[in-house]
Order: sequence, then C-alpha cells, then structure tokens
Amino acid sequence: MLELVAAFICLTTLLTYVNYRFIGLPPAIGVMVTALLFSLILQGLSLIGFPGLEERVEGLMNQIDFNDLLMHWMLSFLLFAGALHVNLSDLRSYRWPIGLLATLGVLIATVVIGYLAHWVFALFGWNVPLIYCLLFGALISPTDPIAVLGALRTANASKPLKTTIVGESLFNDGTAVVVFTVLLGIIQLGETPSVADTAILFAREAIGGIAFGGLIGYATYRMIKSVEQYQVEVMLTLALVIGGSAMCYELHVSAPIAMVVAGLIIGNLGRNLAMNDMTRRYMDGFWELIDDMLNALLFALIGLELLLLPFNWLHLAAGGVLAVAVLASRLLTVAPAIVLLRRWRSVPQGTIRVLTWGGLRGGVSVALALSLPQGEERDLLLSITYIVVLSSILVQGLTVGKVVKRVSQQA
Repeated sequence: MLELVAAFICLTTLLTYVNYRFIGLPPAIGVMVTALLFSLILQGLSLIGFPGLEERVEGLMNQIDFNDLLMHWMLSFLLFAGALHVNLSDLRSYRWPIGLLATLGVLIATVVIGYLAHWVFALFGWNVPLIYCLLFGALISPTDPIAVLGALRTANASKPLKTTIVGESLFNDGTAVVVFTVLLGIIQLGETPSVADTAILFAREAIGGIAFGGLIGYATYRMIKSVEQYQVEVMLTLALVIGGSAMCYELHVSAPIAMVVAGLIIGNLGRNLAMNDMTRRYMDGFWELIDDMLNALLFALIGLELLLLPFNWLHLAAGGVLAVAVLASRLLTVAPAIVLLRRWRSVPQGTIRVLTWGGLRGGVSVALALSLPQGEERDLLLSITYIVVLSSILVQGLTVGKVVKRVSQQA
C-alpha cells in the first residue's frame, strides 16, 4: 500500500510539473487534463507494442477505493480548508439563496435530471429503470465544492455571487448524499421508506452534522485560544479534521457538513479572537498547501479513472446530451429561486447566468457513482457520470472566469 501511495504522489507531482511548465491551465484542471492525456498515451502504447502496460496501471488503480478515499477523508480536508476562508457574516447575509439552492434546488434537480436521463437512455436504446435514473439525478445534482472553489479562485466575481456559489457548493452535497442514500435504499430493499424514516435520516445526517461540527469546532477554538504556539494550534486543526471525520462515521452524521461548520468556526471565531498574526500566517499557509496538494491528487485520480471505465461512442454521445440536460436543469433550479428572491432584496444583474454556468460537477459525483451496486446499470451510470463531470470541468471550469468578467462589465 505504501508503494502505491508513493507511486501515485510521484505521478501527480510529475503531472503538476508538466502542466505548470508546458500547458499552463489552472492547476487542478491542468492536472486532470495531463492525467487524461497520460491515460490515452498508455492505451495507445498498449495497442502498438507494449502489451500489459495498461493492465498493470489498471491493477494499481483498482487498489484505490475512490469512494472511500474521497467521501470519507479527502472531502473533509478540502471542505475544512475551503470553509476557513469564508466570512460567516457574508454567508449569513446570503443565507436564503444558499439555503434554497442547497436543499430545494437539489431536490428539484434530482427529479428533472432523472426524468431527462430516463428519456435520453430510452432514446439511445438503453432500458434503465426510472429509479436508477433518479439515482443518477441525485448524484449529479450537487455542485462540487472542490471544482467550484478552484474555478472561482482566480475569477473576479462580486461578493454576492462568490458567496452564494461557494456557500451552496459547501452545503449541497449533504442534501444530495441523503437523497442518494434514500434512493439507493429503495433499490437494495425493494421498498420505499416512509416520510418519517426519510426525515429521521436527514435529521441524523444533516442536522447531526451541523451540531457535531459546531461542538468540535468550538471545542478546538477554545483550545487554540488557550495557547500561543502556532505549531500546537495548527496540529489542533489537523486533529480536528482527522479525528472529527472518523467520529462522524461512527456516529452516522455527515462528515462533510461537520467539517464545513467546524471550518467556519475556526476561520471566523478562531482567526479573529484566538490567533496572533504569526499563527494566522502559518495556519493559512498550512491549509492552503493541503488544499492545493489534495486538489492535485483528486483531479489526477479523476483523469486516471478513464483507464477503468468502459467507453464507446454511444456513451460519449449520451453523456454529451446529458451534460447539456444537467446544465438546463441547473438553469431551471436557479432561475425561480433568484426571481423569487428579487421580491425581497436586490440581486445583481447576471446572477442567474453566473450561478448556472458556475455550477460545476466534480469528484463528489464520481465517488457516489462508484458506490452504486454492481450491475449493468452501474457501468452505464458511471461512464455517463464521468463524461458529464469531464464536460463540466473542462468547458464550464475553463470559461466561468470569462462569464464572471463579462457580467461584471455589464453591471
């Protein structure tokens, strides 16, 4: 296992260097593109005289549990690092659009995408049960916090737009995971859970995650406040994420939501009331480094996953159609919420356009697809999910900055 970790870190570092030295794309997206090219080169070499090379890399990739690695560990680190730099007062000011998009928006998108997928699959000759199509809608509905934060890092978005997009992406994966879990339970058990059971599941995962995140975040803040040594303070936040994530899975509460809440507490209360300038500098440097490294590892994994998926031209065509359908569902979700919000408060022009185009899909969707039960439906949904995610990151991720800039110029 240690050899696998070493090989993957070395490969990711090499891909990062190649992107920085020769390609020049935004770091995370560039690493994914170079990993995709690496996957295609391996497949080409296997065809022209290096048999077994692709299979050896596939064997190594199969040893990585992408779902467990991302959903149980990497996501917690990345969300905590992202939440550290989110201003809590800004988040509170835009709580209504964030709340609507992160809850009701995910539910609406799940249904819309599910029925569109059912129609598209039938159009291409695949008889996929509606429940699997709704499952696809649930796993592809949440905007990915890692992809969104990476794309907006260099975009000069206005504070309302940036806060809404980042806030939504930090919280909506919790709603999506609950919806996904309920639908997956229907498939596995063959029966629909009651409204009460669904409500209990949501309360345990989402509300429990908020409460537990608040508890461990506040406890860590008090410990940081009681010392004046930056090494200890940084170690406390590291222990918070590692230990807190492990405890979340023992308690069956949402670790991603808990880490967002804990990150907001440390990034606001801790930064303002418990840290001196030196601690802030080292804390920011440490978590920015963790964020950049894990982003590179995550997007390299997404690029290399191409080796493991069964693709044909029908998959590519259907995935392209559904990528457009997912974007259309995003518009149908965002527009009513923003139009309704405009009755009570001023909303900048172009908000609908930026929120729609900035709704990137990423590793969370791939991880959920990988957790589907084995079968023909899983293979199809995994391939389609991968194509939609790639389309979202490569097309929207590379152009969202231009969309933001154009909207800002028109405002």
